[in-house]
Amino acid sequence: MIVYQASKSRFVEDVGNRGIEYDIAKQYLHKTGRYAPEAEVRAWRESLQAMATVLDDDTIPTDTGVGVEFGIPQTSKRIDFLLSGRNGDGTPHVIIVELKQWSTSTRTDKDGIVIARRGGAHEREGAHPSYQAWSYAALLEGFNEAVYGDGVALRPCAYLHNHVDDGGINHAHYQPYLDKAPLFLRGEAERERLRAFIRQHLCKGDDSDLLYRIENGRIKPSKMLADSLVKMLKGNREFVLVDDQKVVYETALALARGASAERKQVLLVRGGPGTGKSVVAINLLVELSRFGLLTKYVSKNAAPREVYKQRLRGSFKQVEISSLFGGSGAFVDTPANSFDVLVVDEAHRLNRFSGLYGNLGENQVKELINSAKCTVLFTDDDQMVTLSDIGHTGELRHWANALGADVTEMELSSQFRCNGSDGYLAWLDHTLGIRETANNRLDPDDFDFRVVDSPTELHRLIAEKNKANNKSRVVAGYCWDWKSKRNPDAYDIVIPEHGYQRQWNLGTDGSLWIVAPNSIEEVGCIHTCQGLELDYVGVIIGPDLIARDGQLQADPAGRSKNDRSIWGYKKKMKTDPEGTLERVDRIIRNTYRTLMTRGMKGCYVYCTDEETRAHLRDAHSSR
Repeated sequence: MIVYQASKSRFVEDVGNRGIEYDIAKQYLHKTGRYAPEAEVRAWRESLQAMATVLDDDTIPTDTGVGVEFGIPQTSKRIDFLLSGRNGDGTPHVIIVELKQWSTSTRTDKDGIVIARRGGAHEREGAHPSYQAWSYAALLEGFNEAVYGDGVALRPCAYLHNHVDDGGINHAHYQPYLDKAPLFLRGEAERERLRAFIRQHLCKGDDSDLLYRIENGRIKPSKMLADSLVKMLKGNREFVLVDDQKVVYETALALARGASAERKQVLLVRGGPGTGKSVVAINLLVELSRFGLLTKYVSKNAAPREVYKQRLRGSFKQVEISSLFGGSGAFVDTPANSFDVLVVDEAHRLNRFSGLYGNLGENQVKELINSAKCTVLFTDDDQMVTLSDIGHTGELRHWANALGADVTEMELSSQFRCNGSDGYLAWLDHTLGIRETANNRLDPDDFDFRVVDSPTELHRLIAEKNKANNKSRVVAGYCWDWKSKRNPDAYDIVIPEHGYQRQWNLGTDGSLWIVAPNSIEEVGCIHTCQGLELDYVGVIIGPDLIARDGQLQADPAGRSKNDRSIWGYKKKMKTDPEGTLERVDRIIRNTYRTLMTRGMKGCYVYCTDEETRAHLRDAHSSR
């Protein structure tokens, strides 16, 4: 999606006529269904005026393509400004311009991080504009076939049209990124440098042909974290960390290097589905291990650990693999500060007690923080899916303070799953009753979401998607007993009115179900897909979540007696009926939120209850 597209001459004319920012705001509303904040409209006015001044030069071809606000496929990131054309030898080129209104900034010691006012009243850390421009170019190159398939050269740069040369923003500390994406500052000499950069790469215009091809280019399949793990551990940079991911990553590295037994550090990172928690966690594991720090990736859920281990087999020794990954219950007797760093993914799933029978230890949060000089905890309170989960932010913060650690809190917000659609996640939270948002309708262009009328059709659609790369699966709420555990020939999920019968995934493949070649025939559950990602996910919503009178309501009686997620809730009801019902209700809603956000490209849903199907279909319909 490009919000505004024109030739250079038309762009300069539109800016000269004034009000271009409001035209762009109208197009933004039309294409996204969302109003642009007034601060962003003001930013468009000033920054586009600055770019028009640069481009109003006879030496830059009049038919150079201009694009404003290009959404990078499968992310929530947008490129501020694009220019397209060809260089002297005819090679297609696109110049990416990161625009900033900053007048001041402060250098940091972190790699690619600078302090500036980024909206709001306060200054805060964030990616250097040159790093941003370069990282966006890398994302575009990785996702768009028109770029990587047609030999398009991307030339990123950053233009801070209000920022004087104070020796900080262009300090040698940032040179690796200044080399990748040149920085241009305030003043006529800087404008002329930017014009020279444009002339160097765009000798001929193309009437925006290349921008049209990029906007309509086929999207390359996304890189999966597990598939890239071997290359990462062998030193390859497989993922470009963008914006808040980069800030969290560099902050974690700085805290880890400075931590000691006398000065413990805890970094608490909140982030919703698809914001890159696991990507940052694995990158930290790799980099901290490379520094020689004793580091381990920890998760309560076995599924992601087992998938990562399976991918590493054959390339690393078993003892090396085991030293990198561990379960959250393995630190009961670990002496204090034995590890330099523990990177805890899905920390919301931590339990109070450990051991097969829940009879070991005092508190997993306490034991993890106690065991390391630095603990990095990635969490999302809205993905707590059992009564045993205790890792909410308040609990994490409590034990960090109790153990005398310095606590740093950060947030990941950029969306890299669900086609990069913040709108889908906001709609899902609103629809599931997790929180009220303004997104009470889902734009069909935001994300490939469908409600189907039979589980047979659902499974057929997902199986068809799975043929491409074995990265699509069907999952369900745990509303059917696990009969095949005792009888391998029995079916578990049986919906007779549609002739549908399937087995749960837990039998043969266990925690590796999500990557096993033939597991498309089975149905997964929350316990074997949380923390992992798919291209397409099919979700069967059972009788534990139903719509009545236009409202979704959770019904714990619809859960299978085999599901441990809410075991013991009836007993707890006797002492705390209101609190227990509230927790169980949230667990059921969180479970479906988690299942329905596993897909990077699409989510298809079947509901066993007809009224619930109608409710979701109505909520999905466009404005």
